[in-house]
Amino acid sequence: MSKLDEIIEDFQYLDNEIRLEMLLDYSEKLPPVPESLLTKEQMETHKVHECLTPVSLWVNVQDGKVKIYADVPRESPTVRGFISMLIKAFNGAPPSDVADATNDILQETGLAQTLGMNRMYGLSAIYQRIKREVKAAT
Repeated sequence: MSKLDEIIEDFQYLDNEIRLEMLLDYSEKLPPVPESLLTKEQMETHKVHECLTPVSLWVNVQDGKVKIYADVPRESPTVRGFISMLIKAFNGAPPSDVADATNDILQETGLAQTLGMNRMYGLSAIYQRIKREVKAAT
C-alpha cells in the first residue's frame, strides 16, 4: 500500500468536521521551502495560476525520487494542508507512485464533499500539476 493510499484511507470514512481538522493538522506540517527558491522570479515561474490562493509549487525528480516544495500563505490552511498531505505522500517516492496514483483524490478522500467548488478547482490543478511535472521529469 502506498503512502497516498494510507492517507486516503485515513480520510475516507471521517465526517466533514474531523476531515477538516485533519487537513488543518497537515497545514501545520508543510515543510519550508529552501531560501534559494523564494526569489520573486522563482515564485512567479512556479505559481499555480488556477488556484485562487497564491501558491508556488516546485516539483522535480532527483536520483529517482520525487521532491516537492510549496509556498502557501498561512492564511490558507486548507490549501496548505492539502499540499502538505501530497508532500507526505510523494516526497521520496519513485515517480511510478505518482503516475499510478488515483486521479480522483478529492473524491476518494471525501474532500470533494467537504470543500467548496472554488477550492476543488484549485486543489485539482495542484494535484494534476504534480502528476504532469513528475511525468515530464522522467
